Amino acid sequence: MIIETGIPALDDHLHGGVPQGKSLVYYAYPGVECNVFGMQTVHRAISEGGRGIYVTSSTDPRMIRDLFKEFGWDAAEYGDRFVIVDGFSGLVGADSPEQYVVSNPDDAGSLTQAIKQVMEDAREPSVIVFESLSTIMDLCGESATLDAIEEWNRYAMLYDHVVVYNFTAWPYSEDTLAHVKGDIFNSVVSIGGITEKVIFGQYFGVRKIDWDEVTKKCILFKVLKPGGVRVYLPKILVTGPFDAGKSTFVHALSTRAVSVDRLGTTVALDHGHVDHRGFAADIFGTPGQERFDPIVKLLSGEAMGIFLILDSTNTADFVRAKHMLEITESMGLPVVIVANKQDLEGALTPEEIRRGLDMAHDAPVMPVVATSREGVFEAFDVLVDRVMEAGSI
Repeated sequence: MIIETGIPALDDHLHGGVPQGKSLVYYAYPGVECNVFGMQTVHRAISEGGRGIYVTSSTDPRMIRDLFKEFGWDAAEYGDRFVIVDGFSGLVGADSPEQYVVSNPDDAGSLTQAIKQVMEDAREPSVIVFESLSTIMDLCGESATLDAIEEWNRYAMLYDHVVVYNFTAWPYSEDTLAHVKGDIFNSVVSIGGITEKVIFGQYFGVRKIDWDEVTKKCILFKVLKPGGVRVYLPKILVTGPFDAGKSTFVHALSTRAVSVDRLGTTVALDHGHVDHRGFAADIFGTPGQERFDPIVKLLSGEAMGIFLILDSTNTADFVRAKHMLEITESMGLPVVIVANKQDLEGALTPEEIRRGLDMAHDAPVMPVVATSREGVFEAFDVLVDRVMEAGSI
């Protein structure tokens, strides 16, 4: 059985998820938050009817439950299918309401005792997530923690549990970091930031899996509240002839959007944000008049994918549409044709539009009614799939 992480692109790169009995470490570089990855993985297991165990080491369990709620995941709804092993309260001498409590959190043996007990008590294969392996390492020592990890992993394999660790690569010894990135885990997912003077983008990528081949590709992501980890497409361009319905399409697709209008038409960039099916995207709509073509070409060079919006009833715009298609295709980007206004009399079918534009038979032409949002998310799904296939993320 395969356990999904709940992050679609990551599950694809893990070839479906993590097999039972295997371990995964989210290996984060300093300055990049990785705990949400583990939280999302345990939430995915619970929401699919499984059992999740969360081992806290640096946060009060009550705050953990509050943090889950901030992401839109109310752990209280899942009853005893969600268990917290409290490795924090013992550090501050506080009482704990949890069933499983680590009596001495700075002793690896005490932690192992609690972990083994919860693994044995679990009535079914479960997902066990460690909030912060780095905190455990700081408390118990690097060598003792590495030895304990091997024991936890062996025990998990015995009971078919999946074990997931959040780890931040602080300046530990080279041997310790090599072990974490090397042979101690079945799979390693790197999480880092794209930096210059500050972190302005974040990415993840699968560094290692021992059950299949590794796809060596990094994927941009954002963390949303609520929502969690979303694969991030920083720029999707929406272009097309004048009055094809670009602004309407941007607004229909967006959770929030802004347009600048003058005399009833858009004279500046539309800007919207999409949160759908585990993906987040910023989308930009351009004016359709020919004088703006240099802007379209400039923005196409920075985009990851393009929607070309057409008025399905207006064949007179096909020449203009073909010209705009040539501009965008010169950038080598995935393109989806949006056949808008399909509800109006005289609307051409997608196949008729494909022939009118002299496009390949497999070129995606999606029927859409942007005013009612009909077909807009299906078009988004198709473009995302093409972006992923092209390796643009």
